[in-house]
Amino acid sequence: MTLGLIGRNAERLEAVAAECRARGAEVVIGVTDVRDAAALEAWIFDFDARHAIDLLIANAGVASTLRSSDDWEGANRTAEVVDTNLYGALHAVLPAIERMRTRRRGQIAIVSSLAGLRGMAISPAYCVSKAALVAYCDSVRPVLARDQIGISVVMPGFVRTAMSDVFPGSKPFMWSAEKAALFIKTRLARRRAEIAFPFSLTLGLKLLRLLPAIVADAILGFLFQIPRRNM
Repeated sequence: MTLGLIGRNAERLEAVAAECRARGAEVVIGVTDVRDAAALEAWIFDFDARHAIDLLIANAGVASTLRSSDDWEGANRTAEVVDTNLYGALHAVLPAIERMRTRRRGQIAIVSSLAGLRGMAISPAYCVSKAALVAYCDSVRPVLARDQIGISVVMPGFVRTAMSDVFPGSKPFMWSAEKAALFIKTRLARRRAEIAFPFSLTLGLKLLRLLPAIVADAILGFLFQIPRRNM
């Protein structure tokens, strides 16, 4: 079994690879920006030719939050988030699916977010990018099933990482990275279509979608407050 790791930062990538090798894994790394579709496709095709991909996990992600009443996500900022979170994931997933379909086997996991279940005013671009990933998985799941390919959408809540450390709103039911990784691993082994956690927050957001928009907006506004303009 060979582990392929892709990232932009060669130093950090090698550090992770060294830790994996210390645990007994054979590791191949690729210093590639997921926004570069051609480069990522070439790397995945080359890796797959030598080590047929059984499981691909698309986990690229950047965040953006509105930090004041004067803050706004314009076109460039929105594109930066969507290019990484949505297109970056698809740039990895699509070439892998192409190869898996020829073998009629494989598994794909796309890391979305619970923010993909219901948009929050504090992070519009992030929410739309993650919601699109949920919709994509729902759309292609029955098609890929005909070729014996499973696809899982992973929707974490708050996980203690560098990204969550700078999130300005409340962070209910936060999990450690280790706990989240184990939860995801066990459910990928069961080929679950939806891997969402924690349960309380997942249920709350799903119920929120059943409420009138004005009520849901008020609840989310209370939890993730945006500074108001001075009158």
